[in-house]
Amino acid sequence: MRTIAIVNQKGGCGKTTTAVNLAGCLELEGARVLVVDLDPQAHATLALGIDPEGVDENLYEVLAEPAGAASMTRVIRPVGERLHVAPSGIVLSALEQKLAVDRSDGRTTRLAAALATVDDRYDYALIDCPPNVGVLTFNALRAAREVVVPLETSSFGIHGVQKLLETLALLADRIGHELSVRILPTLYDGRTRYARETLGETRALFGDLCFDTVIRSNVKLREAARAGRPVARFARAANGALDYAALAVELAASAPEAFVETAAPEQGPVREVVVRFRDASAAEVRIAGDFNGWIPDRGVASQVQDEDGRRVWTKVLKLPPGTYQYRYVVDGEWRADPDNPRFVAGPVGGRNSLLVVR
Repeated sequence: MRTIAIVNQKGGCGKTTTAVNLAGCLELEGARVLVVDLDPQAHATLALGIDPEGVDENLYEVLAEPAGAASMTRVIRPVGERLHVAPSGIVLSALEQKLAVDRSDGRTTRLAAALATVDDRYDYALIDCPPNVGVLTFNALRAAREVVVPLETSSFGIHGVQKLLETLALLADRIGHELSVRILPTLYDGRTRYARETLGETRALFGDLCFDTVIRSNVKLREAARAGRPVARFARAANGALDYAALAVELAASAPEAFVETAAPEQGPVREVVVRFRDASAAEVRIAGDFNGWIPDRGVASQVQDEDGRRVWTKVLKLPPGTYQYRYVVDGEWRADPDNPRFVAGPVGGRNSLLVVR
C-alpha cells in the first residue's frame, strides 16, 4: 500500500479537495483507496458523503490509546466500490491536545500501526492532514513515505511552502526515514497573467519537485464536495475531473511497479528515434515514458519550430531495440500520441502510446 500524506500548514490550498478527488480518480480506474481524514474539521468525511456526527466511532477511537480503543476496520466506512474513508470528527481536536502532552515515543506512531493492520486491503492510503504541523500531522508523516504539498498559485503560498519544506526536512531527519515530497500547483486560473507568472516562478523555484499536472480553479470541485461525491463521479467531463485524472496518471507513473507490462529493451545498438507533436495552441510539450523514468524530457533532445501555422515539437530519443510506453505532457496535461495508433491502457485509465524500436 502506498501511503501518501497531503500536507500544508496553510488552509484553503486544496488539501481536502486533492485527497477526495485524487482518491475518486484512482478508484474509478480500479485502485483500492482509503482516505484517512486526520483533520478535526472532517471536511474529507463530509466531501465523501458521510455526516461525522452520524458515526458512532471515528479515528479518535483508533488513535486515543496506544493499543487502539477500536480497530481500524471497525471505523472505516465504504463510500464506493473500492473507495473507503476512515472518518474524522471534532473530537480529534481533543486527541491533538492529549498527544501533545504525551512524551512517549509511541504517540507519533499510532496511525502507522493502525494502517499496518489494513495494508493488504488497499493500493493507496491518502491522508488528509490538518492545516498545521502538529502531532496529528506528525503521525501522518510517520505513516507515509510520500508527501504531496498542494500549493495555490500565489506568492504567499510559495513562501509558505518554502518554510514547510524546511520543516519537512527536519521532521524527516527526526523521524528517521526519507520522505519523497512533491508539490502540486492548485487553484490555477490561466486566464490571468499573475497566475501564469506565479506558476512559472513555482516551477523555476522547485524544479523536479513539481508535478506536471496543474489543478485549475473549477466550480464543479466545490459543487461535488457539497454533493458528497468525488468530482469524477459528479461531473466527469469537468476540468477538475480531468485535472485529477491526470494527477492520478502521473502519481501512478512514479511508482516503480507501475509499468511492469512494458517489454524489456533488447540487447543491440542504440538507435536515434524521432517523434513529433503538433498543436497550434500548446505552450509547452514534453515527453515521458519508461525510457526516462516517466520524468518529462529527461535525457531527451527537444526542438520547437513553426510548420504550416502550427507549432511542432520534435523529440529525439536514443534507445536500444525494444517496446516502450510513453505519453506527452501538454501544458501539464498527460496525453497519448494522437499520431500513433499503437497504445495500451494506462495503470489508472487513459492510454499509453507504444513505441517499438527495431
